[in-house]
Amino acid sequence: MDARLIEAKAAPVRYDGVTIAFHWATAILVLALFASILTADYAPRDWHWHHTLENFHVGLGILFAAVLIGRLGWRITLGRILPAADHGIQDIAAKTVHVALYGLLLLQMSLGFLTRWFQGEEFSFFGLFTMPPLFPVDRDFGELLESIHNYVAWIIIFLAAGHAVAALGHHFITGDGVLRRMLPGGR
Repeated sequence: MDARLIEAKAAPVRYDGVTIAFHWATAILVLALFASILTADYAPRDWHWHHTLENFHVGLGILFAAVLIGRLGWRITLGRILPAADHGIQDIAAKTVHVALYGLLLLQMSLGFLTRWFQGEEFSFFGLFTMPPLFPVDRDFGELLESIHNYVAWIIIFLAAGHAVAALGHHFITGDGVLRRMLPGGR
């Protein structure tokens, strides 16, 4: 048995502060990324904020990549692993959703970078530095990747919403403390 799981069984049933910070930073960034590009996509192309929103989305995407890589590294090496809150099919469903979210977030991050690079566009991290394209321009392939990137975003949003509804169900219906495991501030 993993030493982190043994420690979690002996300690209060809460995630460590770094895991909690990574979780909420990921959630906030996913929502901000989704909202920024959705706003940019539905705004007229000649709207003066359109390009600014796209650049903001790209900067947030780079920040998201750093947070996601840090989160995965922390989870694999140092993050506290808690015993399952559910048993049977609920435990399997929860683990499946978590694995799916991690996999989709990694896929989404990769698609975002590849889309920009194949479209021949550099990345700008809020104007502080830029990353030039790494691949020869292939706009058709870049558009295909962008389309997949958009579909994956919607899947992530639906899965994350289901994840949030399940956490709220645990809190308000079963009252088992699952949501409190991931709340900041020891509540």
